[in-house]
Amino acid sequence: MSVMVARKKVVRKWEKLPGRNTFCCDGRIMMARQKGIFYLTLFLILGTCALFFAFECRYLAVQLSPAIPVFAAVLFLFAMATLLRTSFSDPGVIPRALPDEAAFIEMEIEATNGTVPQGQRPPPRIKNFQINNQIVKLKYCYTCKIFRPPRASHCSICDNCVERFDHHCPWVGNCVGKRNYRYFYLFILSLSLLTIYIFTFNIVYVALKSLKIGFLNTLKETPGTYPSTVQRACLLRSCSWSLTLLTVLEVLICFFTLWSVVGLTGFHTFLVALNQTTNEDIKGSWTGKNRVQNPYSHGNVVKNCCEVLCGPLPPSVLDRRGILQQEESTAQEESCPRGPSAQEPTAAQGPGGQTEESSAQQKDGSLPHLTAVPVPSLSNTEMPEEKQLTSGELPVPSQDAGQAEH
Repeated sequence: MSVMVARKKVVRKWEKLPGRNTFCCDGRIMMARQKGIFYLTLFLILGTCALFFAFECRYLAVQLSPAIPVFAAVLFLFAMATLLRTSFSDPGVIPRALPDEAAFIEMEIEATNGTVPQGQRPPPRIKNFQINNQIVKLKYCYTCKIFRPPRASHCSICDNCVERFDHHCPWVGNCVGKRNYRYFYLFILSLSLLTIYIFTFNIVYVALKSLKIGFLNTLKETPGTYPSTVQRACLLRSCSWSLTLLTVLEVLICFFTLWSVVGLTGFHTFLVALNQTTNEDIKGSWTGKNRVQNPYSHGNVVKNCCEVLCGPLPPSVLDRRGILQQEESTAQEESCPRGPSAQEPTAAQGPGGQTEESSAQQKDGSLPHLTAVPVPSLSNTEMPEEKQLTSGELPVPSQDAGQAEH
């Protein structure tokens, strides 16, 4: 007998989310699909710091102060923590409208705009919203089927609407929005300090070594070691060019990173002081033809910085690890127990209700293990509801009795 059994398969919400994002660790990590430049960022930071800690820090800790590698390690750990926090978090993605919500919004728009004649362009789907006595336009997103909140924008790379959208940064492999902008700012700030720190002490290292053995010998010597005269002569021929390239590579990485990252940090410091985003600055939302003042600015640099960097962090509205239950039906065969009428006898019964085994034991003279309990016989008059039995008939169990035993 086959029985249909319904099993529930646990499916997380992040598995069904639209958009071009990748998820790891059961939805705890959220990134963009294009992660190649993010891996390059990790390689440059880890490689430069590894060379600095392996070579220059060892010499500077002995010659100057042991606090130099300690402070460098603090900056390195802080920069890596803020980078991973920016890259692996939800930037503030706004969920798309459900089919019922999208249909209701479409009906609302049609009721507001009326029927558009054929061949004419429909009016733009815009709602006016007032913030601090300033009119802000809420634009309709045709992909997400929603009216975007103020300062939100649709990212074409991740294919999501992001709240307080700043920009999509390929160096961190994620969008920068309301929920991770402060970590992005702290990352570029700490990376700027780390780059300046490493670049400065690279110059100090070369200057100290040049005072002792000369500038050319410093470039040819193994960084961070103290070879003897014989070892130095051998190393000058075998490792001079390769070690010189490592030193030059480290200085070049710090030099180019210094200008780009420090300049980016200065630009975002300017935006934080005005409580403005990169998207608004590029579009000229508050400095265009209308000369509309920024309704989100408090008119004070300290208040703007506190709101952007120290304000409450809103929770994610995606609920990535929420559970969606889907039922799957599978067929299983189950055997039902049979009634007493269908059961096969385990041993053949002889006359008088005794089994062949008990009769054999009686012939041998041995006593059976179990003694039969005499059951009083019922007369025909004691069974008024059932059919009376003749002397030659055997009782047959009724169907109700079999069902009761089930």
